[in-house]
Amino acid sequence: MPKLGMEPIRREALVKATIAEIGAKGSLDVTVSQIAKRAGMSSALAHHYFGGKDQILVAAIRHTMSVYAAEVRGALVMARGDGERVEAIVRASFSPRNFRAETVAAWMNFYVLAQRSGEAERLLGIYHARLRSNLRGALRGLVGARAGEVAARVAALIDGVYLRQSLGRGTPDGEAAERAVMGYVQLELEKGAT
Repeated sequence: MPKLGMEPIRREALVKATIAEIGAKGSLDVTVSQIAKRAGMSSALAHHYFGGKDQILVAAIRHTMSVYAAEVRGALVMARGDGERVEAIVRASFSPRNFRAETVAAWMNFYVLAQRSGEAERLLGIYHARLRSNLRGALRGLVGARAGEVAARVAALIDGVYLRQSLGRGTPDGEAAERAVMGYVQLELEKGAT
């Protein structure tokens, strides 16, 4: 008989174990049994809470997205002016919570999952739309009508930094990643508004 109140705790443990297991393996080639073992529970309990591996993976995407979204919201609250808003979004993308080896591996593998899972594809679409929208809103006052195209390129550059990091073996350097993306933003700002 399950203990009352344990479901949210166990679900969270399974989601975090999923991210850690994908990060350790570097691929989606993980089993529910491996995830459950890392979470300290049986695979039967993992199946009880999520139904199957894809549902656990989608829950991990949701979790990763919610952590990122909370960090962006917090950073935007502190930002003063459009320039700081752009920097806040970029900084949140490469914060220690979001730009660590296991999270980078999980993000890259979620892109793979989105090729075969409609729900994962939908969630990644939401992430991309929000990122571009936040960037576009912050850039509008800085680059005018070019805000949409600049936002799309900055978002692609952020994804590119994650992709490059996923191929490397070194520890992710969020500050260097932030400097690289903000260097590009500065070049766009120097072109001015149109």
